[in-house]
Amino acid sequence: MPGTEDVQSKIRVLVVDDHELFRQGVCSILQKSSEIDIVAEAENGEIAIEKCRELLPDVVLMDINMPVCDGLEATRQIKREHPYVKILILTVSDAEEMLFEAVKSGASGYVLKNASPTVVIDSVKRVSAGEPVIPGNLAMQIISEFSKPASKPVRQQVDELTEREVEVLRHLSVGSTNRDIASALYISENTVRNHVRNILEKLHLGNRVQAAAYAVREGYVIEQDDDDESK
Repeated sequence: MPGTEDVQSKIRVLVVDDHELFRQGVCSILQKSSEIDIVAEAENGEIAIEKCRELLPDVVLMDINMPVCDGLEATRQIKREHPYVKILILTVSDAEEMLFEAVKSGASGYVLKNASPTVVIDSVKRVSAGEPVIPGNLAMQIISEFSKPASKPVRQQVDELTEREVEVLRHLSVGSTNRDIASALYISENTVRNHVRNILEKLHLGNRVQAAAYAVREGYVIEQDDDDESK
């Protein structure tokens, strides 16, 4: 019989979409995974914001185009109030302009509405673990945007990072996963997740892509040549 720890370890998901049949379909897909628990559904961004305040889910699957309050505004509000809640955008097309704005606002990526059940479930798991779900073209667009010169000094924010957090930030600059970083620094993946969370909080960033862009812009990158010469 599963214990309390098994229940607590499940990924708590809020599904947000204004089309009831599609929303139910997504819930049916996610319920196939024993690691996921659907805590609530919402038909627009306004309700999603209230549900997040009430339930504090781990992941929000968020549609973009909805009445009353769209997914973009809901994403911004949820990330302002609950920075640790992960948001995964649901979209019919990866060409939607608002995807770029959603990721800039703190969404951890997106999944297409016609994606396979396996991809949807895997995307939720990756986002919950702190991994971005952002294809290369959109990631490069985000990095380009955030690599522009800062409008104000940021050295004080950087100085708030511990030596270990700076090391993790350097690895984020080259797109390393939590597993990669854990292996390189000889620490656990859980410790890496904690460091990433602290980095995002201290630098006031919304996700790993923003952190990578920040690291590139400020010169916190891994010197590959130096590493190779030391071997």
